[in-house]
Amino acid sequence: MTANPILLQKKYSRVIECFAKQQGLSLDAALDFFYHSLVYQLIRDGVSDMHCMSDAYLAEELEQEYAEKVPVKKRIK
Repeated sequence: MTANPILLQKKYSRVIECFAKQQGLSLDAALDFFYHSLVYQLIRDGVSDMHCMSDAYLAEELEQEYAEKVPVKKRIK
């Protein structure tokens, strides 16, 4: 299933903002990570209706991916 592109853009911005707050990242850093993430690809491609999940859930999924990809020394807090 695919979502309306305008609604997806709004969803992305809310998820990025939530993720940035959780991780203590700038919005630019969170945006960069998001658009290179598996979470973004799954939402964009309509896999498992990820776009229907809550913003907090998607931010948590991003947080898990961030923990796997970014070494502790490079994390900004």
